[in-house]
Amino acid sequence: MGDSSFRKGILFAVAGFGFWGLLPLYWRLLAAIDALHILSFRILGSMLFMGILLLNNKDFPWPTVFRDKKRGARQILASLLICLNWGLYVWAVNHGRTIEGSLGYYINPLISIVLGLCFFREKLKLLQGIAFGLACVGVLILTVLTGRLPWVSLGLALSFAVYGLLKKTIKISGLESLGVETLVASPIGIILFLIPFGKSTGFPDPASLSYVLALPITALLLLLLCGALTTLPLYLFSEGAKILPLSTLGFLQFLSPTMSFFTGIFIFRESFPPQNFIAFGFIWAAVILYIISLKSPKRN
Repeated sequence: MGDSSFRKGILFAVAGFGFWGLLPLYWRLLAAIDALHILSFRILGSMLFMGILLLNNKDFPWPTVFRDKKRGARQILASLLICLNWGLYVWAVNHGRTIEGSLGYYINPLISIVLGLCFFREKLKLLQGIAFGLACVGVLILTVLTGRLPWVSLGLALSFAVYGLLKKTIKISGLESLGVETLVASPIGIILFLIPFGKSTGFPDPASLSYVLALPITALLLLLLCGALTTLPLYLFSEGAKILPLSTLGFLQFLSPTMSFFTGIFIFRESFPPQNFIAFGFIWAAVILYIISLKSPKRN
């Protein structure tokens, strides 16, 4: 790999992860809108944006996914999981749980390692096994300290890890796969569009989004950008992943949750008792071991 190609890959990957890391600031600007209505705009906007991108591609292999019932079912499940992940993260940010959301993306790659071990018989490195154990200890400590299971973190980590697992079995490009996912999820987006959350009116209610029209024009413009800002970082990541080695991507992927973590503490001023550093210390130690494991030789 040439230096210029490597630098290009770094630029794409950092831009993608950086975008994801900045998204909490964007979602907080839309805090006046119900999280599930934001999800609706995110799904339908992504579908339209992906449709425009894919129209430039004369070859459309993605409909063949549904010729195989098993692959089609996996694609539908992947669509449901990414919708769950998108909606849960927006809800977490706009309910003062950005830090808990960042924890989910710290432990996500560790869960992916275990899924690879279980479903693809991938070999588990010693350091990866220790890292997963440390992450479990960190989650357990956080549960004891807060008195509740960090379900937001686990929901985000599990939904994205299983989503990644399903994506490995669907042999189409990342952009085409996202196009299929948003197309399959579009009925969910339409249903969410018509649900009057927090109101006593029945379903469907065409006026369910009437409160959105009363928002400032800047908020409306930001809402309409949901689709583009959802797909753009994924495109940047996909371009970087084509060039960079796994070890480099594995290191860079923690840029996003780290940015979210500091956003939650220093910008959103979310509560983070000092004792929580104990739990996060185990998580960060697990992350460091994971990064080291990417360059260490596999165990025989």
